[in-house]
Order: sequence, then structure tokens, then C-alpha cells
Amino acid sequence: MWTLSAATRIYLAPGPTDLRKGFDGLYGLMRDRLQVCPQSGHLGLFCNRERTRLKLLYWDGTGLWICTKRLERGRFSWPAAAATGEAKVVLSQEERALLLGGIELKQTRRKAWYGRRAEKVTRAA
Repeated sequence: MWTLSAATRIYLAPGPTDLRKGFDGLYGLMRDRLQVCPQSGHLGLFCNRERTRLKLLYWDGTGLWICTKRLERGRFSWPAAAATGEAKVVLSQEERALLLGGIELKQTRRKAWYGRRAEKVTRAA
């Protein structure tokens, strides 16, 4: 199986996607719609119109993976394309886990964690 590092980005395609697409179709959507190289090692997430199925496209270095999830009941909380105004939504690892676990992302908020900014280094001449 594969593991995701902290550097792996998750790109979600807002709105519905035709999930009859296979490797080549999702590869093209990730490249053209999400503007991400599918062989970069980042994830592409796609959902159907009813929001009951989800497909994930991932390059592990040797080949493409497609993972599919079908809900027996309920729907995924998926952003609409018009609501975001963006061609893609970038998720964190935690947001991906919440989304796949059925948590409504709109009702959650991110804490303001402390993070050190990279300081500009100047050299004395």
C-alpha cells in the first residue's frame, strides 16, 4: 500500500465529475482542470453528481492508483463549482480525513497555530 507524506497535497475538484472515467480520463482532468501534474505524487479527488461516490487518483512513483468509495447511505459534503469560484480546492491531510469520514468541513474552523516565518537573510558586504 502507499503512505502520504506531509508534503503531499490533496487537490479536490469542486462540483460533479463523470466517474465513469478511468485512468486516462482522470489523468486528463487532473492535468487540465486541476492544473496539477498527475505524476507529481499529489492526490486528485473527484465526486459524482449525487455525491455518493468518490474517486481518488494517485501516482506512487511506478504507476497510477485509482481508489473508489461508494456510500451506502448519506452524501459527501462536497463544494459546488460555482460556490468556490475556483477550479480546485487544496485540502490538508486532516481535512481529507474529515471529508472522507463524513464531517462537514464548512462547520469546522482551523486554529491559528504559531508558525515561524522564514526570515530573509542578508549578507554584509
